[in-house]
Amino acid sequence: MRYLDRLQPLALLALRVVIGVIMVGHGYQKVFGGFSHVQDLVHRIGFPEFFAYLLAATEFGGGILMMLGLLTRFVAVAMLIDMSVAIWKVHWPNGLIGRAGYEFPLCMAVIAFSLIFFGGGPLSLDHLLTSGAPKPKK
Repeated sequence: MRYLDRLQPLALLALRVVIGVIMVGHGYQKVFGGFSHVQDLVHRIGFPEFFAYLLAATEFGGGILMMLGLLTRFVAVAMLIDMSVAIWKVHWPNGLIGRAGYEFPLCMAVIAFSLIFFGGGPLSLDHLLTSGAPKPKK
């Protein structure tokens, strides 16, 4: 199965693109579809309204950065927090499966959690920007 190891960069790319596209889709609705509704939701679940800006930035801007593989680990932490709060404050009472259950945000949280540890991989701007950096001398 060593030949599958060579495909790991594609797997990381797939994870980044999937979470990025989904987050941009949800973030787009928040940024361009009536931001006052997002502020109301954030306030209703017990957070200050300015958290709506963090939520929108994480989902829309973070989704774009994730697809590019730029600041992958930092964005993944923000997305993990976003999904954890969504599970805790919105989806948990609905159970795992069913209408507004927490199965989908849980999958997104696990993808973000994985990307915290694996990073963006070789097919990312993170890798491109850091691989050209001079190596420290021993």
